[in-house]
Amino acid sequence: MKYLHAMIRVHDLDATSKFFTEGLGLKETRRMDNEAGRFTLVYFGAPANPESEIELTYNWGSDEDYGSARNFGHLAFEVDDIYATCAHLQSLGITINRPPRDGRMAFVRTPDLISIELLQKGAALPPQEPWTSMANVGVW
Repeated sequence: MKYLHAMIRVHDLDATSKFFTEGLGLKETRRMDNEAGRFTLVYFGAPANPESEIELTYNWGSDEDYGSARNFGHLAFEVDDIYATCAHLQSLGITINRPPRDGRMAFVRTPDLISIELLQKGAALPPQEPWTSMANVGVW
């Protein structure tokens, strides 16, 4: 058996694509528009392991409520510097729902409310402001 990808339904393909590419540094690996089915599939992979992908599914013109996506759980990514990653995401207007107070773990959400866990590569970084005193925001 080989793990292939996780699929997320999205309402705003552009905003969610930007979150994964500009925010997290993933690369678009392929894209398919299906005129007959009225949907677009876009796949993203992390530079270190592009073969394990995230598939965004955009159903054209759909107003279906996908809910809060809490039943999905989350996707997790290892990052080289959790503080720099969180600061970068903040600069893009992304809310840090669970700040990396411990230098090890943070949570953010995509524009379609999918929880993303960020984990520091290797040992936790020493505690650092403003993260140490930053409160949780919302849910993740």
